[in-house]
Amino acid sequence: MYHLVSWFFIYSFLGWLWETCYVSAKEGEWVNRGFINGPFCTIYGCGALAVYLVLYPFQENLLILYFGGVIVATALEYVTAVLMENIFHTSWWDYSDKKFNFQGRICLGASVGWGFFTVGLFKILHPAVEKIVALYPQRVGEIVIYVIVVVYAVDFCFSAAAAFHLRDRIPAWEQALEQMQGELLLKGRQKMDALEESMGVTRQALKEKISLKPDYPAVLVELEKKRAVIMADINKELRKYKESMAGKFGHNIKRFVKSYPNLNRGYKLHRKERQEHEAK
Repeated sequence: MYHLVSWFFIYSFLGWLWETCYVSAKEGEWVNRGFINGPFCTIYGCGALAVYLVLYPFQENLLILYFGGVIVATALEYVTAVLMENIFHTSWWDYSDKKFNFQGRICLGASVGWGFFTVGLFKILHPAVEKIVALYPQRVGEIVIYVIVVVYAVDFCFSAAAAFHLRDRIPAWEQALEQMQGELLLKGRQKMDALEESMGVTRQALKEKISLKPDYPAVLVELEKKRAVIMADINKELRKYKESMAGKFGHNIKRFVKSYPNLNRGYKLHRKERQEHEAK
């Protein structure tokens, strides 16, 4: 049990490190990708232990390790997504924009990656983790684990309370965001109308994407670029607005909204399921 708990926290930390560094680099700013405030991403700890315990008897067979990792990790990811969506009515990851996804909760690309991760865990990562745990006396490790467990439990309780509070606030936020989105889209449309007029492009030409004027294709390309910039600005404004609303309700809620921009997807799914149930 001592070793299992030690491995769990080490893998949770490594998972948090990977997620946080990757997302922070992608966003160009610091993003804490854990459910709790501390440097732990629980699903990575659970996933690493799950594939290790289930596939340990097959550790010499790379083929079984790979496909077993795909199955075990994907199942865990799906079950976790469903549980968190039902408990908190929020989505903590969303693969809806990925190819070959299922309900936005899992996707082929991620599952393929879990297979490679599993092979790497058995052949490279876990031997290193075992060496790390062996570096210090077990008594010292036990004391450290007791401290981490207490701090983790307190942190988790505060984070869970914030997640429940967020669940209660999302309906009002959705209404405010829809209104703000409508206003921003109207402003964006007005900007595009002004650009089209200044560049001498007719609405009919835009609809048909063709014209007798030889310079129209280049103009259309330029307009598409400007349209993309305007839409990016709208999304940025909406995100800032959402974060400003979240900031009124404490650090944890603001962190959730900043780190997980698709949280409201879980609310929408829950609302849709409830409406379908009431319709029956």
